[in-house]
Amino acid sequence: MSGAENVAAAPSRPAARSLLLVTCLSTLVVNANTSAVSILLPAISRDVDAPLSTLQWAVTGYSLVGAAVIVTAGVLGDLLGRRRVFLWGLALFIASCVWIALSANGVGIVLGRAVQGAAGSTIIACGLTLLTLGTAGSGRVGAISLWGAASAVGAAAGPLIGGALAELSGWQGLFWLDAALAAICIPITLRAVAESRDAGRSGKLDITGSVLIAAVLAPFVLAVTKGGDWGWASPATLGSFLVSIVAAVAFFYAERRAESPLVAPELLRNRLLMAGTLGILIGAGTVNALGYLVSLYFQDPATLGMSPMGAGLATLPLTVTLVLVSPTVVGLARRLGTRVVVGAGFAISTVGFVLLVPVDPGWGYALFVVPLVAVAAGLGLSNGPCSSLATSAVPESEVGAGSGISNMARYIGASVLVAVVAAVYGNAAPAADADHATSVADQFSRANAVLAVISALGVALAVLAARHRPERTHPADYAAAAVSSAHTMPSQAMLRRDRF
Repeated sequence: MSGAENVAAAPSRPAARSLLLVTCLSTLVVNANTSAVSILLPAISRDVDAPLSTLQWAVTGYSLVGAAVIVTAGVLGDLLGRRRVFLWGLALFIASCVWIALSANGVGIVLGRAVQGAAGSTIIACGLTLLTLGTAGSGRVGAISLWGAASAVGAAAGPLIGGALAELSGWQGLFWLDAALAAICIPITLRAVAESRDAGRSGKLDITGSVLIAAVLAPFVLAVTKGGDWGWASPATLGSFLVSIVAAVAFFYAERRAESPLVAPELLRNRLLMAGTLGILIGAGTVNALGYLVSLYFQDPATLGMSPMGAGLATLPLTVTLVLVSPTVVGLARRLGTRVVVGAGFAISTVGFVLLVPVDPGWGYALFVVPLVAVAAGLGLSNGPCSSLATSAVPESEVGAGSGISNMARYIGASVLVAVVAAVYGNAAPAADADHATSVADQFSRANAVLAVISALGVALAVLAARHRPERTHPADYAAAAVSSAHTMPSQAMLRRDRF
């Protein structure tokens, strides 16, 4: 395949600036939207009279659909044109924002968020590819760095922006603002972004694999979420788990027979790739789960009773620490070794979760700051090196496929672990009495104990991974680490060009 088939002509300087603007703005909006929604759940619950047990699916459903779609979206862009599919993602994102803002019940909001998960993963998957293929050399390094910074800023600012808008204009304000910003990206993309596609790629889409991924996750998350209400040994709960298991078996069987599998079966036998991917799943899952927990706990009238904007401000130590730590990781991994940094990161985050276990209703906000910073610092340290570990474990020709597995792992971790902590934390109706305060604190404590155990598994992964060595470390490993804080990694199309 020639480069001309895959890469558009080098854009002019104004066009390059427009490309950078549209990709950075779109990923900032998607990441801000993703991180803001947990802050809005109590306000949405009051407004549409929907229980938090229903609205929790607005978070898990988004990630669940994103996991099923993100790899397929990248392949679709390769086949039909990355600019075209990117525009589809923007249009779908705008439609989902309008749908959610106009919804008058919890079911409508959850369905809108599921659509938004598909749109957001499409924007992320195609946007970074467009930016990478439209730049080269040192310009590419700078562009990718700015893209990653925009992603991190969006994730950090989302809770604050969402909380402020909830107080100033109602929770719908976030979705109207997101729709407007995404709409700005469409004419810029049409005018300044060149089309590109991969003419040599197989024309097969693994739709079956995408559907089965959703079929594995949806009943599993449903069983975890509703098991406490249904009874863990009830036919409904056990049946949901059984459907998930059957779908998992069907997925592996289908992938072995697929011409262009969503997940190449031989990669699943790569121990280092699986270790890195599990580390990514743990990191993405625990940080999203903690964000969900503190958003609810901080706003409960029986505990801290914060406003949405106050709760958004209160999460800043978590998000800002992630932003500050991430740029230091590549240098540390080079000096100390990937596995050392991964193990240390998960150890620090485990300590942070443990520090939250003895919470009681009398805790003021100041007592939460150190644990939040510890969790964020630890996960910031482990995230990039896990991505590097995963990509260094496969041949260069398979880095794109390995990246696809890791991309799915981020979404899977977020959907599953948010569901787990939601089940542990419970969804008692807010009340400002002492009994309720004690109950909420106990639930928060148990949920963080679960997260501490899961985070500790990351330390064990680092120890086990130290027994195996990748065949080589290539520049793509550091590229993966550099952009992993933005919840995505280079696609196969990016890695066919000169390494950035």
